[in-house]
Amino acid sequence: AFKTIEGMITTNILALATKNRDVAIADTRFRQAQLTAAVKTLQLAAETRRAFIGAVAAWENVGQLQRAQAAADAASELAEKLGETGAMAKGAQAREHVFVAELAAETAKARLAARLAKEELTRLMGLWGSDLDYQVPNSLPPLPKAVVRRDTIEAEALRNRIDLQVAKLELEATARSYGLTEATRYVTDLEILTGFETEREIEDDEQKTRTTAQVELEFAIPIFDTGKARMRKAEVAYMRAANQLAEKAVNVRSQARSAYEAYRSNYDIARHYRNDVVPLRTKVEEESLLTYNGMITNTFELLTDTRDKINAILLSVNAKRDFWLAEANLAPAIYGGGATNASAEPEVAAASESSGGGGH
Repeated sequence: AFKTIEGMITTNILALATKNRDVAIADTRFRQAQLTAAVKTLQLAAETRRAFIGAVAAWENVGQLQRAQAAADAASELAEKLGETGAMAKGAQAREHVFVAELAAETAKARLAARLAKEELTRLMGLWGSDLDYQVPNSLPPLPKAVVRRDTIEAEALRNRIDLQVAKLELEATARSYGLTEATRYVTDLEILTGFETEREIEDDEQKTRTTAQVELEFAIPIFDTGKARMRKAEVAYMRAANQLAEKAVNVRSQARSAYEAYRSNYDIARHYRNDVVPLRTKVEEESLLTYNGMITNTFELLTDTRDKINAILLSVNAKRDFWLAEANLAPAIYGGGATNASAEPEVAAASESSGGGGH
């Protein structure tokens, strides 16, 4: 009986001694859960916007093909009438007819792709029943006059990425689970991964830098150096978590740079198609039509030029779509929720287990 009472007293004393730490860990986990929910919301919003852009671009492709098919149908009818009078050979008539047939097949495929794209958008928006009768625009907005400069996008991402904040809280939970409360120095994500450290010692509650080397865009990570043998296991576990956080920060940097590079490059590509490729293809077709009417160019050459113009227009639409998709990916690169983000779900630290802590 005495042993039982003694055990109960010991258990209660231990529970009381670790209560504050357990509450702190639970608070950290709660904040992680809140931020993780925010990341999921941002991710759904980003996916929905990308689906909307894809659906609109798909219907714009359909519209371009329908306009081309209408012109091809008229040419095919004319070829048939000319054939009846003997003014056009059967081979030339067949080229006109097969062009119309192939174009009809391409239009049908594009219409199917557009319907499926709209269905994906519907699914992401969670619509059903009478809400399914909504309209998707027939074309994407024109390109802006210039791109928005985001030279500081890397720093913005380090400050604002919610999934990075979740990972930082995971590091905090690891520290709390081992009772590590006072950091002795701070290093950046780049310093941890490269092994180069600009030593920032904590003295009298002030952070002092001993070396003059500076990293332009810093993501500071606290380091605990207790110097006590009994804390070695805690320090090793913490440093492992710190390295994981540093790797996450470096990946965030890369994702931000990639998003901005894609945004600028896709703008240049889309503008090139709009300003150069499509006008030139249109000019070639117009000249080919003039020579065809003058009986200089044959039917095959005219159809080839027409097909090339159609392909150029479709490539231009796709280039414009890629730009708006790249523009839509800027916000997720800065705030989180991008398709390339790793899951923000925090893994329960092993330390807490080992330390006994809880249009159409």
